[in-house]
Amino acid sequence: MTTLLHIDSSARYGSSDEIPHGSHTRRLTSRFVQQWIALHPETKVLYRDVGQEAPPPVTGKWIHAAFTPEHVREDWMREELRMSDILVDEVIRADLIVAGVPMYNFGPPAQFKAYVDNIVRVGRTFGFDRSRNGEPYWPLLAGAGKRLVILSSRGDYGYQPGSRLGNHNYVERAVRTAFAYIGVTDVHEAAIEYDEFADHRLAHSIKQAEAVVDDLVSMLVNRST
Repeated sequence: MTTLLHIDSSARYGSSDEIPHGSHTRRLTSRFVQQWIALHPETKVLYRDVGQEAPPPVTGKWIHAAFTPEHVREDWMREELRMSDILVDEVIRADLIVAGVPMYNFGPPAQFKAYVDNIVRVGRTFGFDRSRNGEPYWPLLAGAGKRLVILSSRGDYGYQPGSRLGNHNYVERAVRTAFAYIGVTDVHEAAIEYDEFADHRLAHSIKQAEAVVDDLVSMLVNRST
């Protein structure tokens, strides 16, 4: 049975196909998950809305606790890491991660960055050993067969690699880098553009992104059977 982790990070609380000024990324993640479940009704879905309930940001106390070996942690350290442990456990359980990550000022929302900071955990999702030959860091989730789908949106257009604003896009690049660091390297993407134009170009971009989502569902389902 597949476990699917569905993450939304938009500050907008509704889907753009349901309410005015709703979220395009919520629209895409919902479409993906609904189609996946229709084909795999036995799928276990975990849902995390970091857009509406952001994880706590990393603090000095958090870092102290995370880098203290688990067997000698004090009670306050375990409490400091409680939410991080929950989020990490979800990632470890997931076979497929579907993340809605809109572009805010060229990068992911602060809420999603806080999420990433909580799941990139020494001893849980990456290893660290100063005495290790070569690279002292290594991914702990590598080889687990996990797949990541990044569904994004942006107000302007031309953010694909090689396009007019490709060098300004730090969304997919940042998410890919963080997840690769913990061992998730099978990554797929779709995005809606032209949101700020709100005209036929936006409508066309939505249609194109939805078609990519549909193709991704079909391709990933076939790979999982």
